[in-house]
Amino acid sequence: MASFRFELNGRPTKNKTYVVYLRVTVGGKRKLIKTIVEVSRPADFNAKCKGENWIRANVHDAKSMNALLADILARAKETYKDLDKEGEVTTVALVKELNTEKVSSSFLAFARERAQMIYDNGGWRNWRKYCGLINKLDTFRKKRRMPDITIEDLTVDLLTRFDNFLHKWENEREPGKLLHPNTIEVQFNILRTLVHRAIEVGIMEASKDPFLVFKYKGVKTTKEKLSEGEMDRIITLELEEGSLIWHCKNYFLFSYYCAGIRAADLIQLRWRNVTENGRLHYQMGKNHKDRDLVLVEPALEILSYYHKEDAKPNDYIFPLLDNGAEYAKFVTLADKDRMKPELRHYLYQQVSAKNALINKYLKKIAEKAEVTTNLTMHISRHAFAHIAQESGAESSAIKDILGHSNLATTERYMGSFDTTKTDNTLRLLFKKKKSGNDDMTAEERQQQAIELLKGLSPEQIMSVISAINK
Repeated sequence: MASFRFELNGRPTKNKTYVVYLRVTVGGKRKLIKTIVEVSRPADFNAKCKGENWIRANVHDAKSMNALLADILARAKETYKDLDKEGEVTTVALVKELNTEKVSSSFLAFARERAQMIYDNGGWRNWRKYCGLINKLDTFRKKRRMPDITIEDLTVDLLTRFDNFLHKWENEREPGKLLHPNTIEVQFNILRTLVHRAIEVGIMEASKDPFLVFKYKGVKTTKEKLSEGEMDRIITLELEEGSLIWHCKNYFLFSYYCAGIRAADLIQLRWRNVTENGRLHYQMGKNHKDRDLVLVEPALEILSYYHKEDAKPNDYIFPLLDNGAEYAKFVTLADKDRMKPELRHYLYQQVSAKNALINKYLKKIAEKAEVTTNLTMHISRHAFAHIAQESGAESSAIKDILGHSNLATTERYMGSFDTTKTDNTLRLLFKKKKSGNDDMTAEERQQQAIELLKGLSPEQIMSVISAINK
């Protein structure tokens, strides 16, 4: 008989964490196998737990860590049974087998390890998405009574069945509804990324990639937008100066005036990002790209509300984050990349909480301004792109000012917004039907020409004028 139990190494690592080990006992002989699970304090681990709750519930990501330990335990027991059938059970043989590629072929274990790496590197949003997928895969595994999902299990048939499973998954954010097709697409995009990563590290053969055959695509959705009239109502909305809702309106408008600066970047702006010649220069947190924007008059007016004579260059511009907090010492993105994971996660939580607070008050602003759009900080980017396009700005210029890597992303922002050409066609068509082209006055002909020119770019208009002059 063999026994298995988890125990904690009482000596901390150099990172001041405590590693969980699996103790394997066969025939009275014991061996310890190191796992990738670590906790911050000895009290976070419970060796005498009920069920599979070795990591206490109050520990961050306890559910994911317990699931990983459960996978390790299940694999150890399965390996013992296989060796027992062959009559080769010894502690040394069992540990050796557990340390071979057979153990590491668990795709779920690989996915959890990858998620942990993303977490340690500060990719909190991606980490949450990965955990969401892993949770769904694990539920799918249990429903099909699979002991694990291994690399070998990843076939087109399995993905097809998982696809069917996801289409029956209830949407946690909207009870009573199922997952949106685009949410399912996100799940498969993450899964494909994990598969390709497994191929890169050599635990899966490229020829066995199920995504060479399996395809899934979501549905096209219409991005929410704000019209110029709606923006004007928000801009002119009178609120009590100094109130929280007044500040939130300022944050939204500053983002809009600065070409849709993302909420996380806005919340972390410091006075050092405002140059002496009236520009805003900062790095985007999402992709580390530099942005250098002229601060238009309305943006400068908003900044004047928050500037104090004793303001220091590294002080935050907006009263959202604490200048005295430990995370405030890390100013640049390069500095933040060297933060300890716990501190980076704490900063992420603070930024997320402030973003949620702003969005809460933006709902109230939308109601007061009679705007039906679901108003959020991110809508400022869509509003900027839409209104810039309607004003005649070139798509390439809008791409650059939004900080997009390619034009396709920008076109997705505003592709469904450009109705100028179709509007002009309809107006012209039904105007002809009503009056007849031959009976038009000179003034009506001039208006018709203007309507036709509205759908053209400046270059096309110059070409038409050239042709007329010939």
